[in-house]
Amino acid sequence: MRVKAVLKSLLFSYAVTGMFLLLLAFLLFRFNLGEGPVSAGILAIYVLSCLLGGFMAGKTVRKDKYLWGVLVGLCYFLLLALVSFAVQKRWDMSPAHTVTTFLMCLGGGTLGGMLS
Repeated sequence: MRVKAVLKSLLFSYAVTGMFLLLLAFLLFRFNLGEGPVSAGILAIYVLSCLLGGFMAGKTVRKDKYLWGVLVGLCYFLLLALVSFAVQKRWDMSPAHTVTTFLMCLGGGTLGGMLS
């Protein structure tokens, strides 16, 4: 039951990510945004997606909500890193960017779980 809740929350998080990335791509196309706003938008999408996934997991499980939020954030980051590595065939992120993204995914999932 709990694993199923985490998987559903993770799938929901990636669906939210896809929708927001499409919106960001449209904004980039429409307004010719620079690299800074796009990078900030991508990081905000990661945090928001993990927050919503953690919120969903917390609502579903109803016990130790923040831990399930952490798990959603962790799984989100691991899958994100794995897919990125598989597509690029090499590690493309700097150590500082990797740690920042990891902490933001964990933090978003944890906050979502706590708010549920």
